[in-house]
Amino acid sequence: MTSWFFDSSHKQPLTSAAHHDSQQFQIRAATPTDLTGISQIIAESFHSQTGFWGWAFPLLRLGIYEDFRIRLSSATPHHICLVAVDTTISGTNNLVGTVELGLRFHESWKQNGRSFLYLSNLAVDQKYRRNGVASMLLLSCEKLCQEWGFKDLYLHVLEDNHQARQLYLKLGYRMHKVESNWNLFLLQRSRQIFLHKQLSFDSSD
Repeated sequence: MTSWFFDSSHKQPLTSAAHHDSQQFQIRAATPTDLTGISQIIAESFHSQTGFWGWAFPLLRLGIYEDFRIRLSSATPHHICLVAVDTTISGTNNLVGTVELGLRFHESWKQNGRSFLYLSNLAVDQKYRRNGVASMLLLSCEKLCQEWGFKDLYLHVLEDNHQARQLYLKLGYRMHKVESNWNLFLLQRSRQIFLHKQLSFDSSD
């Protein structure tokens, strides 16, 4: 069974490679040296650098950096951050995507202690979108989910994020429920859709 965790030195993660056309992408566990690249990709994907909130972009990026630094330094079971790296270029700034996988508790499940694996912070550098990077990251998470002994995977997507919804639908994710929130309605923001995928285990394992 493949291990995606760091070794005892926490410096050498095992990796998985994937090809797409003339480019080769490597999916591996994130290291502390990836923090700057991760925070930049996520900040650019989810926050605008222009308009009224453009001035706050550096602060938002710093907050993302600190959040990831804390999570990467903790030894939380069943939690990992994966990054996609373009191995066809040299240098240290070759991160092209990232995703997090970790345990969560749903509000209605807390009393009986039930938890589930949850995908978050899936983001791809704008220059590398539509190159299969997001699919590679998602499939790597599904493989990890199976290795950890879980058969269900959940995530949220905004209702108006049609491109992401198409990707999740293509990979077999289905709507679990639409979450309504009065604050979102008043602020005229899109609702969140809670998606679920039931994974099939390989009988040869």
